Amino acid sequence: MTRILIVDDHPVVRNGIRAILSTEADFEVVGEAGDGREAIAAFKAHAPDVVLMDLKMPKMEGPDAIAAIVRQYPEARIVVLTTFDGDEDIHRALSLGALGYVLKDAAGSEIVAAVRAAHAGKRHVSADAAKSLAERPMGRDVTDREIQVLEGIARGKSNKEIGDELSISEATVKSHVNAILSKLEANDRTHAAMIALKRGLIR
Repeated sequence: MTRILIVDDHPVVRNGIRAILSTEADFEVVGEAGDGREAIAAFKAHAPDVVLMDLKMPKMEGPDAIAAIVRQYPEARIVVLTTFDGDEDIHRALSLGALGYVLKDAAGSEIVAAVRAAHAGKRHVSADAAKSLAERPMGRDVTDREIQVLEGIARGKSNKEIGDELSISEATVKSHVNAILSKLEANDRTHAAMIALKRGLIR
């Protein structure tokens, strides 16, 4: 049997995933969790063969849960099942140790295939996610500080307000903004925020 843990904050989604998995005679759902913290506890309790993990959840999000589980259990096999298709979301999840990445609009057969691949220690990335990842710009990664500045821009904050929030000078914020515009190939601040949201750099 392939023992599976389902992690998603929506009970109706968990029920739907469980229904898909129940069509496979050798699949057994051994647990469910509604957020990242519950996922870590459920992994410890059930030691599943495969975890199906959402990204956006309350209390602790999927990426943080993936990192925590893989750090404690390097053999953990995790497949992300989410609506987020931004290249940064995909890159981050796989970098943290996820073996698979499948979008929630995928056919049930693909979810089954992703579970089987993960159980065998193989990677499975859905076609749309793979295309998005392939188009990810290389060598121009946005830094953590630049992401903080981007979050301020997305909230409509001025350079001075962002500087006050981050305890840095207005001139330093301006320097970060210029770097962001260059890295994202954005026309202006609003364009940069839109690109960052689409790619999953910020929420």
